[in-house]
Amino acid sequence: MTEQEQHKQYELDCRYLRMARIWAENSYCRRRQVGALIVKDKMIISDGYNGTPSGFENVCEDANGLTKPYVLHAEANAITKIARSGNNSDGATLYVTASPCIECAKLIIQAGIKRVVYGEAYRLADGLELLQRAGIETLLLEIPTDGVPSVLSQP
Repeated sequence: MTEQEQHKQYELDCRYLRMARIWAENSYCRRRQVGALIVKDKMIISDGYNGTPSGFENVCEDANGLTKPYVLHAEANAITKIARSGNNSDGATLYVTASPCIECAKLIIQAGIKRVVYGEAYRLADGLELLQRAGIETLLLEIPTDGVPSVLSQP
């Protein structure tokens, strides 16, 4: 990839990650709002945010403030939307506001996603380690509130 192509990809990564951050605002979860976009051939083919399954009340936390066990992660919502649409995510890039957990990493691998760009590290790194073991490119791209992004790691 030429320097110009790398710069263009970087700008696209920043835009899609900012869009995922905005999409996270749709979540009813109070503890943490996470958004995800799946992009293939420069087209958004799916989106998701963390929340309860369709038909459930939009309450993610129990009376003690703990996340209910049936709350879906943003990545899982985006991947299952693709499955229902008849589209596929082979070779796509996932943009997600927080790095994937181990369960979402398994879904990402099985969905054929080849690249994951995330905005902040999840408290556990096992999801990222599994993605890297599967040969999926991961990129931590922090976009501060001032809008000036920086690449923190590209294992």
